[in-house]
Amino acid sequence: MPSLPVDLVVVALGTPLLVGVYENGQLVEKIESDKKTSDALPKIFQDILRRYEIERIFFARGPGSFMSIKLVYIFLQTLKIARGFKLYGCEGFEFTQGGPIKAVGNLYFVKENDAIVTKPVKNVQTKLDLPQSLEELRCDEKTSPLYVIPAV
Repeated sequence: MPSLPVDLVVVALGTPLLVGVYENGQLVEKIESDKKTSDALPKIFQDILRRYEIERIFFARGPGSFMSIKLVYIFLQTLKIARGFKLYGCEGFEFTQGGPIKAVGNLYFVKENDAIVTKPVKNVQTKLDLPQSLEELRCDEKTSPLYVIPAV
């Protein structure tokens, strides 16, 4: 029976899938997977649910991989209903220190003047990462996916 109360952060906007376990607001465990979100997420959560009591989950609701965003949203909403924890959404840029996020082809999602646009970006060094502390995250109760469709 799980006993330790924790918060989680889930980032599935691209590869790798990241899940952070936070005790008292501080990162204590980082789980990464290069597998498909649909394969990795249930296994990761099966292990976490055995070991911990989840109080809150913060997740990147977009922009990024549309399929991963959909899967994570449905998965977490289902768990929220079944388990009763609180769910919060964050913009993906919270996990790139404001840097670009891969869209499609050579296009990236970038934030310009509070608007999310797609454009080609050269020499991208942006990496998705988890914050060391939950205090660093700006999230809210908006959990619907943030889809930004690039111009084709």
